[in-house]
Amino acid sequence: MAWSNQSKEYQKVLEIGRPPNIAALFPNSKGLIVSGKYIDRALMAKGGAMTIAANGRNHLIIRGVLAAAQRADAAVIIEIAKSEGGSSFYCAVNYWNMARQVDQLLNEMGLTVPVAIHADHYGIKNEKDLVRAKVEVPTMFEAGITSIAIDASHLPDEQNLLASIAVNPFIPKWSGLECEVGEIKGDVGLSTPQEALFLVQGLNARDIHPDWIALNNGTTHGIQASSAGIQVGLTAEIHKAVAPYGLSGAQHGTSGNSSDRLREIAQKTRTTKANVATALQMVSWGVQIDDYGNAQLKDGALVKVPGQGVTEELWAEMVAYGEERKYKAGDTKSLNLPFENKIMSQPKEIRERMVKGVEDFVHKLLTKVFSADGTAPLAYDAIMKANGYDPGPKAARLEDPAQWTDAKIAERAAKLNTDKGPAGNFDD
Repeated sequence: MAWSNQSKEYQKVLEIGRPPNIAALFPNSKGLIVSGKYIDRALMAKGGAMTIAANGRNHLIIRGVLAAAQRADAAVIIEIAKSEGGSSFYCAVNYWNMARQVDQLLNEMGLTVPVAIHADHYGIKNEKDLVRAKVEVPTMFEAGITSIAIDASHLPDEQNLLASIAVNPFIPKWSGLECEVGEIKGDVGLSTPQEALFLVQGLNARDIHPDWIALNNGTTHGIQASSAGIQVGLTAEIHKAVAPYGLSGAQHGTSGNSSDRLREIAQKTRTTKANVATALQMVSWGVQIDDYGNAQLKDGALVKVPGQGVTEELWAEMVAYGEERKYKAGDTKSLNLPFENKIMSQPKEIRERMVKGVEDFVHKLLTKVFSADGTAPLAYDAIMKANGYDPGPKAARLEDPAQWTDAKIAERAAKLNTDKGPAGNFDD
């Protein structure tokens, strides 16, 4: 079970396990914010398990997720994506304030579970984005990020690899690192083992060792258009191909998949990180969802459960705001920013029921679906074994750098036979 924050063991883990940016930002904290590497290690140690990477679109979601993690004794990740909380955003929680919110909650609530602060889907779509990344990424780590997903999957394979290489010097070696091959766009443009190996081997040749790889394996972000969902066999095949390079899987778009399918992805693949975003937003607001985490619609509109989530008055205002702007159900994510202050200014009992709804939903995921319960002590063990904040890479360099020069990368990419699917905006 998770240690007391007064125990000698916890004090030791706290002393050695927090990375330099966290120790500098919060010198007197008793909250255990760690590199994403340790969250991955804890789930690997348990086996057949993955943990939540919760998109904290508002402060109350973060509070509920952390409460659930403590109940489940689980190592977890709190994250926000570039589209949600980057320099272009639709949430008040962002890359630069997320660590401060998490640390405050860990101390206020007396929590001792290990938590990583993850910058998800840091998108690089063009040269301008890459130039900006070299300035922006360091500022994110200065603000407390401890893990990052570099997502250049919108680009052709060659440019994806080269962009991932170019931005890597601006990411601390101790940080958790996620790479991505294939945009998350449902059952079209599915990722292949060849694409994944091209990216992973090219990074390995440059001595870059990601902890996770994200794929287009059949799911989508946001409210799901179908129940097709994750292709477990394809995911397992790709994970097996990249296993010699030490990668675990990062599963995006979990909200449209049943509990049974999510159990299967945890048990039959190398996935240790499962992103959950839209479902948490809906639960916090009191919107009815099904077992798939999908919001229930009636005549194209979201169904609010009376007595859950926000007040009925505030919900009516949110609905009217969306109708005025002709929002579809999938556009309701844009309600987060304009209604943040109104959500936070609701009576305490309303805010508490929002938190409790998220806590109960996440606790069920962690314990009944993801099998993440009991992983907090495994993270403690990994920190003690490494005797510091950086456990190092999971694999050695296996590729010859001379075979992965920029010119040879272009030659290799030209031989890949891939189908990226239709173009479009697949951010969430």
